[in-house]
Amino acid sequence: MTELWQQNLVIPWSWLGRVPYDRALALQRWLRQEVVEGRSSGALLLLEHPPTLTQGRSARQENLRASPQQLERLGIPLFRVERGGDVTYHGPGQLVGYPVLPVRGGVRRFVEALGEAARVLLEGLGIEAAWDPERPGLWTAKGKIAAVGLHVHRGVAIHGVALNVAPDLGHFDLIVPCGICGARVTSVRAILGEAPPLEVLAASFASAFAEALGMTLGNGPAGTREREGDGSSRMKAARLDALPLPPWWEGSGSSEVGP
Repeated sequence: MTELWQQNLVIPWSWLGRVPYDRALALQRWLRQEVVEGRSSGALLLLEHPPTLTQGRSARQENLRASPQQLERLGIPLFRVERGGDVTYHGPGQLVGYPVLPVRGGVRRFVEALGEAARVLLEGLGIEAAWDPERPGLWTAKGKIAAVGLHVHRGVAIHGVALNVAPDLGHFDLIVPCGICGARVTSVRAILGEAPPLEVLAASFASAFAEALGMTLGNGPAGTREREGDGSSRMKAARLDALPLPPWWEGSGSSEVGP
């Protein structure tokens, strides 16, 4: 998949901790506009959400099993968003990756790169999973473990991938996950009995995503180049200690947002 990034765009990434869904969506939209207007090369945002339901562009109302009253009682908000796909659950213990980045090589291949990164991460934990193009997502023998949905505008993506690490799987009973009747949902913890911390897995996912795009992961400043033995250079995807954020971000949200 190296051709996806022929122009050697920088891919910085950042772990943001637990972020309310509406704030994360506003951040994605703001960052995409920064990319479109040439002020940023974008970033891979890694985080988790409080319990939340989202409906994509093709969502069918019958796939939302919970009533508005039930969602209000549980304190679970519902958002209608511009990504593809049907209804999805997000919550604590789920690793979410939002690649707010220019898409090259086609949307389908970009989506599959996200799936490949999640597959490699799971393989490192001893879990076998495979991408199913007929039912887009990552599947194990015990059920679906990761969902992917994007929205691309002016060549730049938002939304992304959600990997079930240790969420409350009971919350998936509120929906027909991704609109697939009878599909089981599973998680790393359900399969292994335990799961590593999300922040540790975030670093592994960033590395696997960079690899899926034919890049290397570095510890240096974002945008540095490494010289290869043949004299060529490769961009390094580097963790940001502090992601450049919009002026309205600081002090405007929940204490759940972590460093």
